[in-house]
This record gives sequence, C-alpha cells and structure tokens, in this order.
Amino acid sequence: MCGRFIQSHGPVHYMERLGLESKDMRLPNAPARYNAAPTQDLMVIRRNPETARAEIGLLRWGLVPSFAADMKGAVALINARSETVAEKQSFRAAWRKPRRCIIPIDGFYEWQRTAAGRQPFLIALRSREPLALAGLWEGWKDPASGEWVRTFTILTCAANALLAPLHDRMPVILDPADIARWLTDPAPFDLMKPYPPAAMEMWAVSARVNSVRNEGAELASPIAI
Repeated sequence: MCGRFIQSHGPVHYMERLGLESKDMRLPNAPARYNAAPTQDLMVIRRNPETARAEIGLLRWGLVPSFAADMKGAVALINARSETVAEKQSFRAAWRKPRRCIIPIDGFYEWQRTAAGRQPFLIALRSREPLALAGLWEGWKDPASGEWVRTFTILTCAANALLAPLHDRMPVILDPADIARWLTDPAPFDLMKPYPPAAMEMWAVSARVNSVRNEGAELASPIAI
C-alpha cells in the first residue's frame, strides 16, 4: 500500500522532470512535505478536458465518491487495488470517465514489523528522479455548502522483490513515457504492474515518521538498524 510519502519540490520541478509542459500554467503554492499524509492537500497532475493539457494542482488525499453522503470514508480510500479498480463501486466511475491522475513524489514510506515496533523505510528511485504514481481523482459536492471538493486515491499492485519483505503491495509507478496514455487510455491495464526493483532502493529512517505531526528533511535521512 502507500500511506505516506515525500513531495518536497515545487510544481515546475515535477512537471519538467516528468517531461510535461508547465509554461503559462497556473501553479499551486504547495509547501514541501517530507511526511505527506491522508486528508492533506497535495500536488496531483490531471488532464484538463478543455485543453487536453496535463496540469498540476492541489487535491485532497482520500477519495470521496460522488455519491457519498459525507467525507467520513475518505481515509479508507487512500489506495485502490489495481486488480479491482474498474469494478469496485467507489472507483469505477472515476476509472471509466476517465478521471485518472499522476501523483509526483520523491519517495514513499513503508513499514516493517519488528520486535521493537514498526520500523519505517523510505523507498525511492536510484536516480532520485521523481516517481509518477498512478491515481484516480473524483469531484464531490458538499450538500450543505454546495462547495466542490476534489480528492484522489493511489493505485496499488503486487509488491516487487525489493518491497516484498516489507509488504505484499506497492504503489503503481509509471514510466514518464506512459503518463499521457495513463491519463487518456480507456483501458491501460498493462501499466498497472510492479516497478522494476533494480531501479529502486530503500533505507531505514527514523521512527519520527510514524507521527504525521513530524515534518522536515531530516525524516528522509538514513539510520543504522
């Protein structure tokens, strides 16, 4: 699964590094996050249906289906299993539209259960290029205020050999060359697969990551265990 990640650069950095155009685009003012967590507003790349251009903006993490009565179930929908996303009621409308998105990140955390407690690890690309996570987004209208809220979820697949010792799931990571197809193809099922483990690495980090109240670049520093 994916329940915490790093998004520490600005929007221009992510757009450029993923091969996307950001010129003349309205860009979000997003703080650097080294412990990004569900319910926070985070940078997400979506296709503008009017311009057909990939644009970056802030969406809330934890998908709220358009039919939901309230936002209480959002925390339970921070991830969507790629194997069932096209059929599951909470996600199938976003899948079919398609309301797909990319979550650009620098790395994500996963935990290993040990005798001493839960030990966090940070996973990133060896190149330190951004990871393009596959996601879905949805619009929900608050019946009380009439306000529209945009939310997202991250797709997961079976873990690769690197992640398997920690968890049996991992986020779906796309090659930048496949971003345009992910945003537009009605059935990009072949893209939802484990990322090559040789291109990734992981290291143990401080248990301070375990609390969403903690932030800062030091959270990404490796520790000895």
